[in-house]
Amino acid sequence: MKFADIIGQEDIKTRLMKTVAESRVSHAQLFLGPEGSGKLALAIAYAQYINCTNKQDGDSCGECPSCVKYQKFIHPDLHFIYPTARTKSVDKPMSRNFISQWRELLIEKNSYVNLTDWYAKVGIERKQAIINAKDCNEIIKTLSYKSYESEYKVMIIWMVEKLFHSAAPKILKVLEEPPEKTLFILVSENQDLIINTILSRTQLVKIGKLNDAELTKALIREGYDPAEANDAVRIADGNYLAALKLISQSDEDRYNFLKFRDWMRYVYQFDVEKLIKFVADMSKNSREKNKSFLNYALRFTRECLLMNYGTGELVRVNNEESAFINKFYPFMNERNSYLIAEELDKSIYHIERNANPNVLFMDLSLKFAKWLRK
Repeated sequence: MKFADIIGQEDIKTRLMKTVAESRVSHAQLFLGPEGSGKLALAIAYAQYINCTNKQDGDSCGECPSCVKYQKFIHPDLHFIYPTARTKSVDKPMSRNFISQWRELLIEKNSYVNLTDWYAKVGIERKQAIINAKDCNEIIKTLSYKSYESEYKVMIIWMVEKLFHSAAPKILKVLEEPPEKTLFILVSENQDLIINTILSRTQLVKIGKLNDAELTKALIREGYDPAEANDAVRIADGNYLAALKLISQSDEDRYNFLKFRDWMRYVYQFDVEKLIKFVADMSKNSREKNKSFLNYALRFTRECLLMNYGTGELVRVNNEESAFINKFYPFMNERNSYLIAEELDKSIYHIERNANPNVLFMDLSLKFAKWLRK
């Protein structure tokens, strides 16, 4: 992947290329940014640029043997580690067992991927994937060999916050004192979930959200209608993956809206029978699907608060959502929205840690009924 293939982030690209030109490539870097910002794509483009044998003005050449292999993700000195879990065909999961699916997903999505895409690709939507001890041993083993054909060996650890805490000590020494010409790039969305001993050994590269102009331009360039692109970008809040979902009107987005709308109606009416059915339905969902729903609820809470503050021009909703929010926002006001947002945030945290969805959603429903009707 070349820097030119990445949406926006021009300042970050310039800084990364400057580290190469000035021979200041830090051996362990943390690319931290929100979903859809292009952090993984930047990590791959950076590694490709470092090992390109015919660097151009401001990018890798894309044509030398090293670049050709990088663009197919098959370079022998490029290594990936990512969260995995057991499947029917893989009893003892390791990253290398899923490398074919990983490469396919990167090519399909042009390196813009999230956990939902990855879990769906390998069929582990209902499981909690981690970076396990076997992968940590594999990191040490892989980096003990000399580079095969490039100057740098590159180890990209995607979603490092999923590193299992008891496995982390295994890689601390190699992370702090790696073999010569070794580059670690850790990619993350949540700094608070990264183990401190890992965090302290990396140089932070903070990657922000994409701005609306960059995102709109990218979608139009990909062939989407300008009006639809503008609508999607207005809601996506700098997230390229969210914009793609919105512009294609995915089933997941539609599901989240309808489910949230009905849930709030049942809560306000305190319709116990329908709430019990709602909770039972949610308990059948995968962990990632419930996290997606709770994140949607959190976003909608923010939009309601913006309406209450009289800043409706900042609200990012589509036409169907707009009709509902105009009726609903008075009930989610300054007095209760912070309580609701805090509970939703906690619930996302607990879902990630295998909370019982029956208990979690019923508890949320009872609390919301009290706060919304007050």
